[in-house]
Amino acid sequence: MNILEEFWYGNIEPTEYDTLPCAEYKEALQRISRNEEKLQATMTDAQKELFSRYADSVREFQDMAECLLFQNSFRLGARMILEVMVER
Repeated sequence: MNILEEFWYGNIEPTEYDTLPCAEYKEALQRISRNEEKLQATMTDAQKELFSRYADSVREFQDMAECLLFQNSFRLGARMILEVMVER
């Protein structure tokens, strides 16, 4: 199967990426989790609810930003391919 067929049949998920070898990514994620736990331990129920809504908004924004980044990166890659394919 070629790459386009793999993509069509859902065997390739462009939003997934392998972070296992990236120690910096894992460390940053651990810091985020650790700090969130410490922060929530000091919060009232009302503050926890507000923080939860804030975190949901940040995740929604990140999803949109990642989608835009994917689209722009895909377009850039396509333009590079087109330029390579054009005979001069």
